[in-house]
Amino acid sequence: MSLELVGSNLSFFTLSTQTVEEQTHSVSRISACKRINMSGYAFPRMCHLLVNQENPCRRALDKNIFKPEKTCFGNLGRPISCLSGGERDADAVPQSDARVIYCVAPAMSHDMEAHPESNFRVPAITSALEKLELTPKHRGSAIIELLNYKSATVDDIATVHSKSYVSGLEKVMDLASRDGLIFLEGDTYATSTTFQESLIAAGAGISLVDSVVAASKLSNKPPIGFALVRPPGHHAIPKGPMGFCVFGNLAVAARHVQRVHGLKKVFIIDFDVHHGNGTSDAFYDDPDVFFLSTHQDGSYPGTGKIGEIGHGRGEGTTLNLPLPGGSGDTAMRRVFEEIIVPSAQRFKPDIILVSAGYDAHVLDPLASLQFTTSTYHMLASNIKQLATELCKGRCVFFLEGGYNLQSLSYSVADSFQAFLGEPSLGIKFDDPAILYEEPLEKVRQAIQRVKHIHSL
Repeated sequence: MSLELVGSNLSFFTLSTQTVEEQTHSVSRISACKRINMSGYAFPRMCHLLVNQENPCRRALDKNIFKPEKTCFGNLGRPISCLSGGERDADAVPQSDARVIYCVAPAMSHDMEAHPESNFRVPAITSALEKLELTPKHRGSAIIELLNYKSATVDDIATVHSKSYVSGLEKVMDLASRDGLIFLEGDTYATSTTFQESLIAAGAGISLVDSVVAASKLSNKPPIGFALVRPPGHHAIPKGPMGFCVFGNLAVAARHVQRVHGLKKVFIIDFDVHHGNGTSDAFYDDPDVFFLSTHQDGSYPGTGKIGEIGHGRGEGTTLNLPLPGGSGDTAMRRVFEEIIVPSAQRFKPDIILVSAGYDAHVLDPLASLQFTTSTYHMLASNIKQLATELCKGRCVFFLEGGYNLQSLSYSVADSFQAFLGEPSLGIKFDDPAILYEEPLEKVRQAIQRVKHIHSL
């Protein structure tokens, strides 16, 4: 049983009255991961692996396969990965030889047992980075971890989200504290720390953008940024949460870079397997923000059709390319060369921001594309090159989806390899035997439709 909270600041929430224990036992009913049917759109792969205690990815964490090397405690008393020594001010300028700068905001207290968007995700990534020697401890000043960042303010969040939503979320934290766990909407949960930890995630992204922009003033080759943060953000709509997402971390950073740094033209690439409807909504009528999404056709949340191109003055600055199920590395290479590159070149951005979702991986249980670790290396390398050519290297990635912990962590690590200009490690992790023929004719047709609509 659930109740609808009423009032100008609270009406967007549907909150469960169950206890945490009851919610855990009924997670398959409430979460059903992202296979829940919304307007007729359902995921083709079963999601029971993620709501089952025998989930092999969860067992991997339990066996410490991805155990973080060191843990420290930040504000809220939450543990955060702490893999490098020293502190750095949020507005510090990275050293000139830095190639990668990243921040970690794992939201360890924002967690629900057996939910796919869990607090295992970011520690799995940082542990893989350590294992593969892709941390400051092993790479010196070539890789920097931004440690001392600030939380976003309510005003920062309100540049994208309605103030009624922000204030309403803060108010229901008391209810979350009392009950232990609440549901903000169908599959998006909250604990008593969700509001503060979501501010931290957004603030980490803002601070990372600040550092990359500052470095770009001193060098034409600033480090690529990667915000390893959660909760993710690209489904969160201006008026509320959605699809595991609370605040639009990338969208908030985009408004910040426009407002604070005067970088007017923002090019957003979203390669998550699901359409970033929240980011799209935030900028749908804005001619200065180009939103480009590749995602699986027919997947959650059912938005992102090819004909959705923006509205009013923003018409033409939204580009959606739904990919047929089974699309993989070859398809994405063609999309990058034929769609992403010419779109970015024509738009002439001041900065590139990336919604980096790793759930298009062939091993991810929430969809049915065939990206591999090497696909993500290719994307990271090509996006880095595009940023170098078009906007003085200014580029920041934001973690979105990815729910198989092994494919997620190794794919992010291979993105770091690409940022460093080093070869892909995909040959160690990818299994070509599990791949099948891509629907390249359908991909070609989709590309041609997009080219025609956007005159590319």
